[in-house]
Amino acid sequence: MTIRAFRRASALLASAIVLASVSGCGLFTSTEGTAAPKPERGTLRIGVLPSVDVAPLYLARNEKLFAAAGLQVELIVVNDDNSAVQQLESQTLDIAFASHVTLLRAVHSGKELQLQGEAYQAARNTMALVTLADSDYDNPGEIQKPKIAVNRKDDLGTLTTESVLQTANVSKSNIKWFPMGFAEMTDALKNKSVDAAWMVEPWITKAQRTLGARVLTDTARGYTLDFPMSGYAASKKFADSYPNTLAAFRNVLEKAQELGTNRLAVQEVLTEYAEVDAQTAGLVSVGTYPVSINPVRLQRVADMMETSQLLTSRLDVQQLLPPAAAS
Repeated sequence: MTIRAFRRASALLASAIVLASVSGCGLFTSTEGTAAPKPERGTLRIGVLPSVDVAPLYLARNEKLFAAAGLQVELIVVNDDNSAVQQLESQTLDIAFASHVTLLRAVHSGKELQLQGEAYQAARNTMALVTLADSDYDNPGEIQKPKIAVNRKDDLGTLTTESVLQTANVSKSNIKWFPMGFAEMTDALKNKSVDAAWMVEPWITKAQRTLGARVLTDTARGYTLDFPMSGYAASKKFADSYPNTLAAFRNVLEKAQELGTNRLAVQEVLTEYAEVDAQTAGLVSVGTYPVSINPVRLQRVADMMETSQLLTSRLDVQQLLPPAAAS
């Protein structure tokens, strides 16, 4: 048996054990002996990015958990999470994966969203400032006016990078941001148009393997330790029209997130959608997949955004939860 075959067999066995342990239980499931209400519609279009955050959705689809709940799910890769949120309004997507920062900014700007679940929580080196091995940028406080690549300005990358650099006595007003796609950041590092790039997995590991890049600093530390990174949302209009459909999605998501506790399974499924080979996938850092929405945890994001002036007033996350989670 090859190493990859052994890893796959181990992952499948562990997934089967997790499935057996979580079947029939969950925060949003109906009471024992009562059938869950039938979904109003059988299809869901979910906008995703090719990041580690969404691995449980692919695991759940492979294990036919959505089909068992009466749902046919289409996972649609989008250019960025802001685009996914915009497509909720145009109704080309039913559910959007996005950073919590993107979702909360959208709500603050007037969009009516309902949060459906948390996707991912940071762990060591799951989001980080990355630079080249031969760079003179050796510690976060070394450059007082750093040029930093981020996937989008005023998003998770800027929020967490500012926190880490301020701890290193770098004024956030001195940071120059260069928004670009994660795939473009390696070229920006090579041509030295930026001093460092804020990346998430699997792009961190890809940069390390292809460029010999190194982590300048983990951005999940200090105030951002174990930081809630991303989640899923639907428009309030869709949520009001299809409550049973979204309840079914949340039930499956809970079981999917349980599958995410199997690191080998997560790394294995990355090769299906994240454009990484098995060797790279096996080195990817994996964070935590929360099984339920925790308003206290999410309020932490909203409050930090207000402190950082990404929000102009306090946003009460509790008001964005589905009725079953808010009660």
